[in-house]
Amino acid sequence: MSTEEYSDSSFWEKIKGFALQAGREVIEKALWLYYAAQRPDTPAWAKTIIYGALAYFISPIDAIPDITPVVGYVDDLGAISAAIGMVSLYINQEVKDQAKAKLQDWFG
Repeated sequence: MSTEEYSDSSFWEKIKGFALQAGREVIEKALWLYYAAQRPDTPAWAKTIIYGALAYFISPIDAIPDITPVVGYVDDLGAISAAIGMVSLYINQEVKDQAKAKLQDWFG
């Protein structure tokens, strides 16, 4: 799946469908990227990296199938973590607070 194939609706669909299975850590990091991409001051190059990682996350085709118990999201977390490393300047406290609020809604 390329960055052109990323969409907000497919991101939220994946998150809703697999939040408990993927686990809090994967979802939290994906939300950091999502909310960082929504910021108007995040540059286009950073959004390209973010949407690439999120496209990989929502793609039904990955290196390790997401239906594989426990390890199914390891590759997703790797792609998300790499993207976070590259765009970390745009993941500020506001972004983390937005993710935390959403996680609180879902996970309690």
